[in-house]
Amino acid sequence: MALTAPAARPVNPRFSSGPCAKIPGFSLDMLADAPLGRSHRAAAGKAKLKESIDLTREILGVPADYRIGIVPASDTGAVEMALWSLLGARPVEMLAWESFGEGWVTDVVRQLKLDATVRKAPYGEIVDFAEVDFDKDVVFTWNGTTSGVRLPNADVIPADREGLTICDATSSAFAMEMDWAKLDVTTFSWQKVLGGEGGHGVLILSPRAVERLETYTPAWPLPKIFRLTSKGKISEGIFVGETINTPSMLCVEDYLVALKWAQTIGGLKGLIGRSEANANEVKSFIADKDWIANLAVDPATASCTSVCVKFTDPRITDGAAFAKNVAKRLEGEGVALDAGAYRDAPPGLRIWCGATVEQADVRALMPWVEYAFNAEIAALAVAA
Repeated sequence: MALTAPAARPVNPRFSSGPCAKIPGFSLDMLADAPLGRSHRAAAGKAKLKESIDLTREILGVPADYRIGIVPASDTGAVEMALWSLLGARPVEMLAWESFGEGWVTDVVRQLKLDATVRKAPYGEIVDFAEVDFDKDVVFTWNGTTSGVRLPNADVIPADREGLTICDATSSAFAMEMDWAKLDVTTFSWQKVLGGEGGHGVLILSPRAVERLETYTPAWPLPKIFRLTSKGKISEGIFVGETINTPSMLCVEDYLVALKWAQTIGGLKGLIGRSEANANEVKSFIADKDWIANLAVDPATASCTSVCVKFTDPRITDGAAFAKNVAKRLEGEGVALDAGAYRDAPPGLRIWCGATVEQADVRALMPWVEYAFNAEIAALAVAA
């Protein structure tokens, strides 16, 4: 058992799953063009917001007839707007395999009080999409940020479905292929794969979702911050940069900087390639180890962004304490910040491998994970 600290260290130890690492080479000087102290409704502010929407469409390949809006309260706000504004017209199925998906179940069943069909899978697994009735409205999270388990593709979603698909894509957008023909509502926050600042969400609506908004009125009152229509018509201004509430123009500028960086590395293809390469560094390192494993049971569903690993050594008697101590040791060494598992998830580590992380940093981190593991096993032996 090697207890010698590795020689190489990650240049950037930020492996948080949100807010995530900034783009490579980031500096505050890059935000100098932000229209600070100006109204977001002034021409300069609206132009920045419109540019953000246009670049989002370009990089993600969103169809021209889909609406893209910047909304308040991060991905959570975007999802809540969709749930409160669209659900209730048809029966609903809720799919959950990690804590955020569980949260949407709670909101729909306990707050909106809809008699939804709920399908759940334990951490590390995913629900059987073949059993899902897509003639109902279906709500799901593409990538479980807290479980490291994702939907491999959208093949299981029928093109001729009657219901809407509402997809929380906060840790998959910009890192995974999204089949827009299969998605009616897609939400994300730019604080994940593009390393943006928190507080802003993005809401993408298909023509089918817009039709629902314009032909259905929910039975419950909608707070102003959730309203997407006016006098029975979609509020088009939201989708050209006229936000519902005041956005941070500094955060918008930060998003623009990240979007333009994405263009320089090959757009969506480049972003996905970087995320996959980072995740493969973890996969390759743990492949021949008997003390660590990916939390995802099926490798086909393993995330390329929020990579979750668990410790499997039989000498570990208190998994939660052990994993916490490993994460603490990694942070103390300055090689991995915020890499512990999510509080509701099984004990382990969660290593963010999104596109803003450098592959060399993930490669340098993994020997440190082994070093920290060995150090904690040694500490257990001494305590015994």
